Amino acid sequence: MKIELQGEEREVKSLGSVSLDGTPLNHIMVMSTVVTVLNFIPFSITIGAGGIFPLSQGIFPLLGWILGPFGGAVASGIGTLMGVFLAPHTAGIPPISIFGAIITSFAAGTMTLGKHRRYWWIGVAIFFIIALFLYVFRALNNGVPISIIIKGSLIDWSGLLFFILPTRTLFAKWIHSKNLYLVSLGLFFGSWTISGIYHLSQVFITYTIFNWPEKVWIFLIPIMPLENLVRSLVGTFIGVRVIYGLRAIGIIKPQAAIY
Repeated sequence: MKIELQGEEREVKSLGSVSLDGTPLNHIMVMSTVVTVLNFIPFSITIGAGGIFPLSQGIFPLLGWILGPFGGAVASGIGTLMGVFLAPHTAGIPPISIFGAIITSFAAGTMTLGKHRRYWWIGVAIFFIIALFLYVFRALNNGVPISIIIKGSLIDWSGLLFFILPTRTLFAKWIHSKNLYLVSLGLFFGSWTISGIYHLSQVFITYTIFNWPEKVWIFLIPIMPLENLVRSLVGTFIGVRVIYGLRAIGIIKPQAAIY
């Protein structure tokens, strides 16, 4: 006797045995490894206090968008920490580099679409508003003209402004879109936004330490936007391929991911 069982087809997907805030730890470890590898590739020698800085900075926002605020922060932090030991030529000031990586991916992860954690961005924005105030206030006390400060901190205040305005949600919607053209736009402008406040997260500390003169401010005016452009292009180039691949293989998304 042959018995046929019919019913609705079901798909079973595993989140993995262990997760952090809904993000499987294996996802976090894979992306932290990517950060570590990119730490070997330098792209800049001028940010903040000077030194050689790694290409991994370009994907810190991406990790927040695909892993969520906590998963992205942990992946960026672990990857940057490993880079300190394995690629010290791009480590900068290690504690500041690690702090910047963690808070940057966390900030990107707060760019949510639904009601879940929709107010988390406010706390992040307040932190960076205070950081920008301290940065500008110190420059004014050092006699730097306000016009030079505005030009020299373009990537900082523009990134913060995009983060505070509804553009934050617009960029997230584009990243979530099925249209890869919109995904690319979301990744580019979202990366410009988060990379700008990434720079701010470090520069308000390094400026306190090194206190560079007005001549350095003027020298960096055309260079800072170029560096942020490179970060944004890297985030877009890698991000489109990562998101397309994740969608194609049908792997389950972390709970806080927006792609």
